Amino acid sequence: MVTEIDRIFIQYQFLGLRANSPAIPKFSKNRNSQKDCVSYQKLKKGLLLLAFLWIILLGTLITRAQNGEGQGLTIGFSQVGSESDWRTAFTEITLAEAERRGINLLFSNAENSQEAQIAAIRSFIEQKVDAIILAPVIETGWLQLLQEVQAAGIPIVIIDRNVTADESLYLTRVSSDFVFEGRLAAAWLAQATSGNCNIVELEGTVGSSAARDRQIGFNEVIALFPNMQIIVSQTGDFRRPMGKEVMESILHTEDPSKICAVWSHNDDMAIGAIEAIKEMGLDPGQDILIVSVDAIPDIFKAMMDGDTNATVELSPYMAGPAFDAIVAYLNGETVPKWIPVAGGIYFPDTAAEEYAKRAR
Repeated sequence: MVTEIDRIFIQYQFLGLRANSPAIPKFSKNRNSQKDCVSYQKLKKGLLLLAFLWIILLGTLITRAQNGEGQGLTIGFSQVGSESDWRTAFTEITLAEAERRGINLLFSNAENSQEAQIAAIRSFIEQKVDAIILAPVIETGWLQLLQEVQAAGIPIVIIDRNVTADESLYLTRVSSDFVFEGRLAAAWLAQATSGNCNIVELEGTVGSSAARDRQIGFNEVIALFPNMQIIVSQTGDFRRPMGKEVMESILHTEDPSKICAVWSHNDDMAIGAIEAIKEMGLDPGQDILIVSVDAIPDIFKAMMDGDTNATVELSPYMAGPAFDAIVAYLNGETVPKWIPVAGGIYFPDTAAEEYAKRAR
């Protein structure tokens, strides 16, 4: 007959421990001895307690991993900053999605500082979070940090912008296809101008994958049209005030009548450029065409007012796929190295409808 103590010993062997392990004190099975009986009772209670605690811990881990929504997970999120309306919307959507799923999201706003992002992620490591999400301000300078995250055994998801690091150092990347966004903007402009256009380019943050890849995609397309060229290219750092400041400077150094269009890497800089064009007594959207990326509410308002012509959507709904990838990984599933988030291109004919859907 198998006694209760024997069952506990069997449980211990199942959990990877053996009865003759040095961690388990030896005792006599002669229960006629009072000393042995006390030892037996103490060991019995200790083993029962340890087995009970292990089962609770194991059950918690299994529940976490098997919960498709990620309920109960603690995830650190290092956000670039709040440099644009799109970024603000992205943050709000991410926080709301985490709350809906029951995820404890530790949020850090880096205010466009890589040093602040590095400090935040090291703090997440110290807090032993279940996973980390990083929206990197620039591409370079992440190797050592990603190695530290990997050494800590924490999965990290790169979201929105990219990093120049071996993909083995992160779980996956969730993002739009920035090159495609640039191609789409250029293809529309080529069609709208019959391939004949002098272009002002407002670049995003220098060193960011979004700015670089959108520029690559746009330039690939206009290279097919000999009469399309970028006559001025300056960074506005994805910020509306800088977009206005840069465009004001360009309008004073270039002949405005020779400018066919503004190609802006995001909507906020485009809106700033629109303000500068108006202050020069010109009609944006007519005298100078405007095409940009993001599809924020304000750009649709500008379309309704006739001040801009096209916007390529950068979807801010990336948190859901990122959380899904983390849960899948914790469940032992294979996760692809890139999870693309699709977007389209929008024009004035649907601006009122899109504004009504997106305006907060």
